[in-house]
Amino acid sequence: MIRRKLVSLLLATTMIAGVVTGCGEKEEGSADGKGSVYYLSFKPEQTDQWKAIAAKYTEQTGIEVKVQTAASGTYEQTLKSEIAKKDAPTLFQINGPVGYQSWKDYCMDLSGTNLYSWLKDKDMAVTDGDGVYGIPYVVEGYGIIYNQEIMDKYFALDGAKAASMDEINNFAKLKEVVEDMTARKDDLGIDGVFASTSFTPGEDWRWQTHLMNLPVYYEYKDDSVTDKQEIEFKYNQEYKNILDLYVNNSCTKPSMLGSKTVENSMSEFALGKVAMIQNGNWAWGDIKKVSGNVVKEDKIKFLPIYTGISGEESQGLCIGTENFFSVNSEASKEDQEETIKFVEWLFNSDEGKKAVTNELGFIAPFNTFEDADNPTDPLAKEVIRYMDNESLTSVSWNFTSFPSQTFKDDYGASLLEYITGNKEWDNVVEDCKAEWKSEKEAIAE
Repeated sequence: MIRRKLVSLLLATTMIAGVVTGCGEKEEGSADGKGSVYYLSFKPEQTDQWKAIAAKYTEQTGIEVKVQTAASGTYEQTLKSEIAKKDAPTLFQINGPVGYQSWKDYCMDLSGTNLYSWLKDKDMAVTDGDGVYGIPYVVEGYGIIYNQEIMDKYFALDGAKAASMDEINNFAKLKEVVEDMTARKDDLGIDGVFASTSFTPGEDWRWQTHLMNLPVYYEYKDDSVTDKQEIEFKYNQEYKNILDLYVNNSCTKPSMLGSKTVENSMSEFALGKVAMIQNGNWAWGDIKKVSGNVVKEDKIKFLPIYTGISGEESQGLCIGTENFFSVNSEASKEDQEETIKFVEWLFNSDEGKKAVTNELGFIAPFNTFEDADNPTDPLAKEVIRYMDNESLTSVSWNFTSFPSQTFKDDYGASLLEYITGNKEWDNVVEDCKAEWKSEKEAIAE
């Protein structure tokens, strides 16, 4: 069956001709007539998994698959460097429509591929006219991850501000519980309620991107839009609510947060030093690999990120994607074809799907996956549970509309100044609005 599928894929992909949209000419294929694959990944936490998958595919097919991973926060910079080389990536990622505008000269039209035809919701793809230039390959969710074992210990204390997690469905209750837990952290055996808010440059994406998504989501929702040239940042106080809660109830002093990494914070959670951490379902891989991990699989859960927005009791997790595959339109025809075959093997063959589910932990958005193919790790199961809860509304991922990486980096630096006491919140807000506008204007030029 797999052999017949591979033959079908070969017949389909040989009909796909890459369109040269850049200023140079495509490189010819290798001397033996075979193409190869070079994937530039942007998730450092999945480096080992991608390399193992590449090696497995090469062993089966004889086709070379090279995987390189950009360091955290450096993907755009790395891609700019790599794309200019003779042996440039044949497979790379754009983060949505804004990313496409930066890389459209290197994005091949994928509308004729099986991968696009398998997409359950084709509206998720990045399109331009009739062309398809970015295909989402994973649905993910993020929120506040918590250790149920520590929470149950708190609920059993006399005078606890809640009896169960079911009672925590808005910011006011979350704040009340968290601050009480901080006051009784010695009784709970923790160093703080929240893990470190990591603000080392390149490690602040949870705040300048993922957390910032909340106020942007609600502002877009109010205006019935999916993008804005200027933002009001009308929900900046709600953003400040949750950021302050994280910082003031952390296991780390604010003055030290500029030196903390995501890995530091994940270790704090895995070792039971804290009860909560903001991150996504991809974090399970980081948690389980920590030496001395004490978090039990059946005790790791998700809570939505509550900020104080009216009606947030019906808010779910932040669910969406910023992961869109693009194939290099400047690559040789042979490399393009082998790249497409590799990706379609990954999301259609039995072995490929097992790797996607069990090694990468992806919730795939393709109709080639059935319920039995979904990940079974605890955080992925939590995302699916929230997605299936019709009483809750998921928060869409709107940070694909953020104007640039420069905007995010500068906003992160501004947040660090605020939490270390070197900048007033009103100035953070005004600088954020001004840079959003200027970066959007730069895109339009």
